[in-house]
Amino acid sequence: MALSRSNISNEGIEMIREQQPAISLFSIGMVALGALSVIYRDFAFDWQPVPAFQPGRDVLAVACGLFMVAASVGLLFRATAAIAVRAIFPFLLAWLCLKLPAVIAVPRIEGVWIGFGEIGMLLAGGWVLFARLSGLEESTVFRHITGTKGIRIAQILFGVAVIPVGLGHIFYTPITASLVPSWMPFRTGLAYLTGFGQIACGLAVLFSIFPRAAALTETWMLALFAFLVWGPDTWIAGTPKLAGTPAGGRFPLTAFLITWVIGASALLIANNSASKTVELLRLGGRGSRKADPAGSLKEASQ
Repeated sequence: MALSRSNISNEGIEMIREQQPAISLFSIGMVALGALSVIYRDFAFDWQPVPAFQPGRDVLAVACGLFMVAASVGLLFRATAAIAVRAIFPFLLAWLCLKLPAVIAVPRIEGVWIGFGEIGMLLAGGWVLFARLSGLEESTVFRHITGTKGIRIAQILFGVAVIPVGLGHIFYTPITASLVPSWMPFRTGLAYLTGFGQIACGLAVLFSIFPRAAALTETWMLALFAFLVWGPDTWIAGTPKLAGTPAGGRFPLTAFLITWVIGASALLIANNSASKTVELLRLGGRGSRKADPAGSLKEASQ
């Protein structure tokens, strides 16, 4: 199939136009993460747990970093958006699979589920892009994971993935509270509040109970986490903010960027969580009129 403008449906073109801020935030975060891999010739710590092996691990890290940069830049242009999302989606899926060995090995440890949930949220954002921009809605192989069906799968994945991240705030309250800036009052209370808040957002998106409001709330929480917990002041701090992490600016900067792209994913989920999406999913297979998610989302916002 030739990758031209015609590969992107009218819904996808409308998405690029109306949701450019969310797409741009996602792309910028992924480009920056890729650049870190190139600069440090390594992967993103525990967020990207590629097994240690020799030789060639550093070369693979650089190759993956360059891939992330190139594919993410491709998202910003209509002519290359389709091929970019077709490349990014399996990459993010493979990234999530890197988390499976730890989950299988020690499923009773909440910490491994936090990492799985974070990358699951990231994949959900990438899935929305794939569902709307890949131009594969008519494909026999991919039609069940693109279009309105793909968007709903992404919403379900996002809702499920948020829950263990919120539980982590509660299971590890002392650690969470220690990450809250010292000038803020009620740090332990905020740890519990954000934990239960994330769980509530995840359940709301999962069961389509005001999903847009829930995903937007999660977006704002993640933005606050990025700048208050992993803001620029931590990049130059002499002492690591999180005990047991490497000294220097690379870890907090990586944490900031991971939180950034997950927040962009939450915004993509919010922008595609209008109340008519689930209705379109139910009706998409009935009648001769093809479901038009972009048009319905536009109507819902008016």
